This record gives sequence, structure tokens and C-alpha cells, in this order.
Amino acid sequence: MFICVYAVRPLWMRIVPVLKPPSIRFLIKVCNLILSKDSNTLHQYYTKPIFEATRKNAYEFVTEVVYYIPEATWSVNEDGHNIIQYAVLNRSDKVYNLLYQMSDVRRNIYKTIKDSSGNNLLHLAATLAPTNKLNLISGAALQVQRELQWFKEVKGFVCPLNIIQKNAFEETPQMVFTREHKDLLIEGEKWMKATAESYTITAALITTIMFAAAITVPGGNDQTSGIPIFTSEAAFTTFAISDAISLFTSVTSLLMFLSILTTRFAEEDFLYKLPTKLLIGLVTLFISTSAMIVAFGATLFLVFGQRNKSILAPIAALTCLPITSFVTLQFPLVADLIIATYGRSMFGKKSNEPFY
Repeated sequence: MFICVYAVRPLWMRIVPVLKPPSIRFLIKVCNLILSKDSNTLHQYYTKPIFEATRKNAYEFVTEVVYYIPEATWSVNEDGHNIIQYAVLNRSDKVYNLLYQMSDVRRNIYKTIKDSSGNNLLHLAATLAPTNKLNLISGAALQVQRELQWFKEVKGFVCPLNIIQKNAFEETPQMVFTREHKDLLIEGEKWMKATAESYTITAALITTIMFAAAITVPGGNDQTSGIPIFTSEAAFTTFAISDAISLFTSVTSLLMFLSILTTRFAEEDFLYKLPTKLLIGLVTLFISTSAMIVAFGATLFLVFGQRNKSILAPIAALTCLPITSFVTLQFPLVADLIIATYGRSMFGKKSNEPFY
């Protein structure tokens, strides 16, 4: 079978294996060796390896094996799952995306296929992901979000009837998702509340400090007119603008974190609503903290730097220190929120090369 298929391939496809990494070239040799065996016993050589590759999201391995042994697509494990069903169970997105490289006829089969327990593909997406896959994501709330993204993706792929279809245990996919993720949702709520509470204290302190600073301006006011003494100074303008920015953004941040604490924490809220609120709160808190440090630096210069301009350099250097520290400590969480919520989707067609 292999010789016939190989003979009709274009010349450029025959020389591709030479250009591939050594591991892939070795895999191709193994596939050729398997094809030389009795056709009735081929499955025993590739079934376990292809499912292990699916579990580890090694889509290159799966692609090459299916390329040379097409029937490997329909291999089933001891639980009666094929590689696409197993990819959904193990949250192997790169293997799952191979669906989009299939022909419409073959892809439609997976829209209605069920396992021995009557679970369609959406039922499998509703089950809780393996612990090792969840641990790759920081924070229980973001773990819930990733699970919801998988559920939403598969929900858009399967037939509409499958969304309300019941399995052998009389459960719809939504019922399975709620049952399987009950504990994770509780942990996600605790994580979100604990995070919001800690930042709420910081935002409230900044709001209090900057409101007091706006009333008691540096240098005081003229006793006759009530106008601040340093009004004509450029540093005072910097102080005023920074103080206003810090005050308004800290209030915004405080309101965002308070809204998180009072939300209902429904399943669907973890997809966009809660991550967006937390992201806005963190960004505005960073702006308010930075503006507060700038306002403090401008105050120091007004009070102590009028006759000694050389003090400006150390003030600027010290101002950058807390801002840099804040970015270093909080950037990973902000980056995770941005990528997980608004980043490029991990689902969809990744290559134009047909798969089976």
C-alpha cells in the first residue's frame, strides 16, 4: 500500500523527508517498517504511540503517522475513544486543530460521533481537564476560563442537536460541565476575590493619599489670594497633572475591584467579564501608582531642588525604581490575562496541508 501511494506523489513531496528534522525522518523509517508487516496486525504497532502523542499534544507525530498510515485516524483506545476524542479529553489543542485540515465529509463524522457511554464530542469537552494540563495555567480563575474556551469551541463545532443531547447517564453537556467543574469554580471564585481584595486595599490607600495631596499642595497657599505659591513652576504643573491622573485612575481601579467582589460569579462570567474587570483594575492601578510616584518626585523637587538642580537626576532615578518593580512583579499576571482573554485563539486551521 505504501509503495503505491508513494509512487504517485509529486517529486517535491518525495524529497521533503530529507529536509525534515532527524526525529521525523526516523519516524518515517519506522512507519515504513510497520507498513512492511502483515496488514491485519498493523494497529498493534501504532495505536499506543499515536495516543501517547495525542496526550502530549505532539501533533507532528500524529500528522506523520496518519500521512503514511491513514487508517490510524480511526484507532481507538481501551475506552473506545479515537485520537480527536482523546485530544479533547486531554486538551491537546494542536491535535484537535487537525480537524480543520480534514475534508468536510470526514470532519462531519466527528460532529455526531459518540463513545461507548453515549458521550458526543461536547460531553468530552465538558469533562474536567487533566491536572497536568490545568497546572500549566496560573490561577484557578484563568483555569476556568480555559475550560470555558474549550467548551465554547467544541460547542461551535458540533451539530446543534448535540448541544442538548443526553448521554447514557441522562446528562446534557452543560450538566456535565457544571458537575465536573463545581470545585474548580469555587477555587476560581476564591482566587478572584483574594486577588481583588488585596488590590482594593492598595487602590484605597492611593486614593486617600492623592486626595489629601490635592488639598495640601506642596509649598502651601498664598495667605492673601489662596493661590498655591508654586503655581508658576513647571514642577508644580507636573505635580497637579500627576495627582489628578493618580486620583482618578485609583478610584477607577477601586471601583473595578469592588465590582469583582460583589459579582455573582456565574460560569460564563469567567470567560470575559471577570478577566476584563481584573485587567482594567490592574492597568489603572499601575497608572495610578506611577502617577503617584511622579507627583511625589515633583514635590521633592519643588521643596528641595529650587536652589540645587542637580537633585533632579537622583529623584528621576528613584522614581523609576518602584515603577519598574511594579511592572516586574505584576506584568506576568497582566500578560496572562491579555493573552488568555484577547489574544489569538488557539483553535482553528493552522496549516493548509490536508490531514487525512
